[in-house]
Amino acid sequence: MSDRTGGDPATGSMTDVDGMSFERALAELESIVAKLESGNVPLEESISLYARGEALKARCDALLKDAEARVEKITLGADGRPSGTQPLDGD
Repeated sequence: MSDRTGGDPATGSMTDVDGMSFERALAELESIVAKLESGNVPLEESISLYARGEALKARCDALLKDAEARVEKITLGADGRPSGTQPLDGD
């Protein structure tokens, strides 16, 4: 299992991603991208890092979609003052 305080992401399990906050998942994903872009990672570790990155990306996407669904848009009355809220999609 990976150390959530900055351990090696290549050794982390994919299931621990499910409980991560958006910020933590994004930070680890950025770390993985930096490692892969450096070109100093052996092939097998690169494959492992890439797979972990995919799981982290999926987690971030899911959390963003969930947050977007909860965002409400403020509606304005005829006088220009806030009169309530409605779902972001407006449906």
